[in-house]
Amino acid sequence: MDRKAKETVIFAATRLLGVAVDAVSLAFAYYGAILLRFDLQAPRWGWFAVLSSFSVVAAVHFIFLGLTGCYRLAWRRTSLRDLPRYFAAAFIACVVLTAMRFAMPFDSFAHVRPPYSVTLICFVLASVFLVIWRIAWCWFWEMRSSEKSLINREVLHMGQSAAEFFSDKVVMVTGAGGSIGSEIVRQVIAAKPKKVLMVERGETALYNIEREVRAGKRGVETLPLMKDVNDERAMREIFEEHKPEIVLHAAAYKHVPMVEMNPEEGWRNNTEATRLLAKLSKEYAVKRFVLISTDKAVNPVSVMGKTKKAAEKAVMELNGGETSFCAVRFGNVFGSSGSVVQLFREQIAARSPVTVTDPRMERYFMMVSEAVGLVLQAASRTEKAIYTLDMGQRVKILDLAEGMIRQAGYRPYVDIPIVFIGARPGEKICEEIDVSEKSAYKTDAAKIHITKA
Repeated sequence: MDRKAKETVIFAATRLLGVAVDAVSLAFAYYGAILLRFDLQAPRWGWFAVLSSFSVVAAVHFIFLGLTGCYRLAWRRTSLRDLPRYFAAAFIACVVLTAMRFAMPFDSFAHVRPPYSVTLICFVLASVFLVIWRIAWCWFWEMRSSEKSLINREVLHMGQSAAEFFSDKVVMVTGAGGSIGSEIVRQVIAAKPKKVLMVERGETALYNIEREVRAGKRGVETLPLMKDVNDERAMREIFEEHKPEIVLHAAAYKHVPMVEMNPEEGWRNNTEATRLLAKLSKEYAVKRFVLISTDKAVNPVSVMGKTKKAAEKAVMELNGGETSFCAVRFGNVFGSSGSVVQLFREQIAARSPVTVTDPRMERYFMMVSEAVGLVLQAASRTEKAIYTLDMGQRVKILDLAEGMIRQAGYRPYVDIPIVFIGARPGEKICEEIDVSEKSAYKTDAAKIHITKA
């Protein structure tokens, strides 16, 4: 069975399940109406008469639930604006049943004549029951269906001990307007440092993070510095004037195809700028320098991966003096700008085909909070090493695409097609992160490993 046929079968099965749940809801509504009408005493109709009359009530409700489009809605996409459909279906059913009761007595085919009040009470209860289980399902789905559920592992929560390391210190964050850099700024500010130097060459990105932290009024001095990390004179001025004690270097080009097409700029920004900042950190006796690296630096085949591998080497070679250098390797970060997750969201929102490079493509994923937690943990530790997070199993990009389509309430291959466009230059089918005992040492921090040389 192909994927489209499988999705069609699943869709049909869920619709049948919905009808079954509605049948149970209507049964409770109808029998509840009878009990309320007769002061919680079962009438002397007999079960056959009750079931016969209920079959009429259920049939009428199902007809109008179908006609009002209730069964065309995905349960997990039901919202407040859809609720009038269910009330309308129940109301019309009530009117029709009342008319039938008046024009064609039930006892002619159901052997019973329920009072009009039973039909009215049934309308109220049916409206509530038909809606309440859908709301409960939506709530359950929202709790269950999150980005965390797509990475197929427990999300790690870093300890708060690292926060003490940043307290009352001058912290410099490069790439402060990016996805990782801006989250670093937020979490560092929460640790109450003396000052945060936000270095970012993008005006809009710097404006956004500066406005956000200023609105937060955390009582921490923040300084937005629109500088290029490749500008040695500008960087030296920052070190001389502000004397940072901790440098968190997140500024880098991260998109493999872009760096592949612009290798010289990739080397300049990812490797040479890192070498410059590391050299200045050593010269100005910075206490701790942390390089944000990537899993693409493991056995790199792309220019981007090679630039980050070279940056790691440049940083680690400077260890031995007063400044402590380390690097932190990440997988893909959910929600980061330009990520595959963001691309899928945009395509799903537009109901356009979701593009996957290769059905075999697999990647490691982590939440931005995990990534930043690892940075802060690494900064607060004493090892001069390359840190890696145990990110569990790789996630198939195809499974990710299908999962995101379902979370949005659509059917992959049926409502939204998935097309394969082929791997781009420099892309691996599977990224590598090895945290086995032969490749990495465990630390006392959960899931954080030190890569062996």
